[in-house]
Amino acid sequence: MTALWRGPEENVLPLCEELGIGFVCWAPLGMGFTTGAMSPYFPFTEGDRRTAMPRNSRDNLAANMPLVQLLQDWAVRKGATPAQIDLAWLLAQKPWIVPIPSTTRLSHLLENIGAEEVRFSPDELQELNAGVARITIHGDRLPAPALAMTGVEAPLPR
Repeated sequence: MTALWRGPEENVLPLCEELGIGFVCWAPLGMGFTTGAMSPYFPFTEGDRRTAMPRNSRDNLAANMPLVQLLQDWAVRKGATPAQIDLAWLLAQKPWIVPIPSTTRLSHLLENIGAEEVRFSPDELQELNAGVARITIHGDRLPAPALAMTGVEAPLPR
């Protein structure tokens, strides 16, 4: 679950709650998108795996910028960064939802840890949830072959 893909909310999260198990969010910062670092003119380097994601095409990046703007607006409002708002939003959903942002930079790690300090009142969380829900995300989250393998059970070894 991320602000970019809320698919688990329909079936997976209710099951996790029913069973009393946690949910770990993979790529909660949209591989850098919700940090505000990417734009339609982001200079992807050769071999950057993010270029294989349909959501990262120039047109889809442009169409998805309202989400970044929402996070930037909230960042100003809360004295945080867009990444911290995104992670704090996830942390505020349920105590058993845990985002695992990856990074290769110490500065990003420290920024991500700072999300723990961001708090939302119930009214603020409701407002932010409504804002995220109003935004239509464009482009598939993964390439077609990877999407075809999601949501299915792994075959058992013989």
